[in-house]
Amino acid sequence: MVWIPTVRKQQKLKVRSVFISDIHLGFKGCQADSLLHFLHSVETDYLFLVGDIVDFWALMKNPIWPQKHTNVIRSILGKAKHETKVIYVPGNHDDSMRDYVGHKFGNVEIHRDYVHTTVDGRKLLVMHGDEFDLIVKNSRWLSNLGSYLYDKLLSLNHIVNGIRRLFNRSYWSLAAYLKHKVKNAVDYIGNFEDALAHFAEERGVDGVVCGHIHHAEIRDINGILYCNDGDWVESCTSLIEYNDGQLEILHWENNFEQSTISELEEILGTRDAA
Repeated sequence: MVWIPTVRKQQKLKVRSVFISDIHLGFKGCQADSLLHFLHSVETDYLFLVGDIVDFWALMKNPIWPQKHTNVIRSILGKAKHETKVIYVPGNHDDSMRDYVGHKFGNVEIHRDYVHTTVDGRKLLVMHGDEFDLIVKNSRWLSNLGSYLYDKLLSLNHIVNGIRRLFNRSYWSLAAYLKHKVKNAVDYIGNFEDALAHFAEERGVDGVVCGHIHHAEIRDINGILYCNDGDWVESCTSLIEYNDGQLEILHWENNFEQSTISELEEILGTRDAA
């Protein structure tokens, strides 16, 4: 299920756990403004960073780092400092951070993977998922080519949504649309999901939470709960565990677009300075 919430500046969405991945800080396609609005609108006991938080691949090719990307890091560290347990599971774009598995930086714990127990007792294996992507694992040059083409597609996506905003239309992901229309992409997503579910079954857990393929999803695969928290490049999605253990996907882009300029100034200015 996908829910588009309405959260105003005097309100907080209070949940037990938040899972986010594929932020790609350092990449021009990162939707940092939407993510900042989300982070400042939610209170959570657990925050899981499920890989590709910083895009070191993009930084090596075309380094950009605007202030809002720093603000995202500051917001995450602020939550870690104030009663939120932050677990960081690096992905393939930030795989250099895997050298620090077992360490803690600024109250952020780094793990290769992590088993999270929901409030209703289900055990969920949290991992990025790139281990099950044969393109990333076996052919770095092909992966880089795909990354280049993806960058171009996102540039076109930016133009399309600029036109849509002129007509007061909500955000729409061209990249996600094409994924679902191209048979090979659909088959790839299905194979990826099945492989993750099978691995979770072998690990003896009830489900898996991953990222990597930028496709938010919750579904049952042969008795294993498969959850993908999506991304903050195309869809601005997260996976939420509520205080009763219910899991749900939140799409934040439309909610962010409904915010007023004064609200955003408060979020990016006053609150970040705190």
